[in-house]
Amino acid sequence: MKLGMVGLGRMGANMAERLLRGGHHVVGFDPNAAARTALEAKGATSADALASLVQSLEAPRVVWLMVPAGKITDDTVDALLALLAPGDTVIDGGNSNYKDTLRRAKAYAGKGLAYVDCGTSGGVWGLQEGYSMMIGGDEAVVAALRPIFETLAPGKDAGWGRVGPVGSGHFTKMVHNGIEYGMMQAYAEGFSILQHKTDFALDLHQVGEIWRTGSVVRSWLLDLTTDALGKNPTMAGIAPYVADSGEGRWTVNEAIELGVAAPVITLSLLERLRSRDDDSFTDKLLAAMRNEFGGHPIKTEPPKA
Repeated sequence: MKLGMVGLGRMGANMAERLLRGGHHVVGFDPNAAARTALEAKGATSADALASLVQSLEAPRVVWLMVPAGKITDDTVDALLALLAPGDTVIDGGNSNYKDTLRRAKAYAGKGLAYVDCGTSGGVWGLQEGYSMMIGGDEAVVAALRPIFETLAPGKDAGWGRVGPVGSGHFTKMVHNGIEYGMMQAYAEGFSILQHKTDFALDLHQVGEIWRTGSVVRSWLLDLTTDALGKNPTMAGIAPYVADSGEGRWTVNEAIELGVAAPVITLSLLERLRSRDDDSFTDKLLAAMRNEFGGHPIKTEPPKA
């Protein structure tokens, strides 16, 4: 199958390479000329503009988007809307907000175009291991795209599936990432408790290796955590700043709208936000309060250079 790939960042390029290995013909576009050149070196064709990419594909066309959520996706979707013809399909494989997906799909349906949302998980390991894909869209349209999903997935009938109508793929991936936030926070806090128990001088990498086999907390995420501890046991040189892609926020907002209690996911999101405050007024005020009511000593910080 021949398809277009828009967005050749690390994940997009890896997905394109996996498709090439599976015998698909890929035409890729990215504003970065170096990214296009790198894709060509892997055996794909590149286009220097969206219009050129669309012209190089045979109808009915399939274009896969791997671009950041938000305005960039909107701009790309709008540009393709004017270039594609009835019967063509766009697959949004990025982490778009499902509400944006519903809006985009409605505009596409009005022009006779299909819109499929594919929540994609697998990160940098997807090239070797395959990608977990949660797909939303018309059943017949998704069925026609099956060869693509089979190639990208860990197995032909494993790790992927149509979860429901358009929007449901990104919604499911949003909740997936919310769960991921909570799991990551639990692992980080648990290993931190172990690390602070200096009496036992625990080897955190060893503990992780033990837990990886037979333990009820074993997981691929634990495998990665253990690997990180083996490479850098003290996390030396890593700033305590944790970014978020936005999906944790969307999950918490959705939980509030649906009236669903999600304290673990919510607190894990708040901890990420907290990690970015390297001059925490909150903590300073808490220390001052303790001094006011209990006379507890206040640690002074060194003067700034």
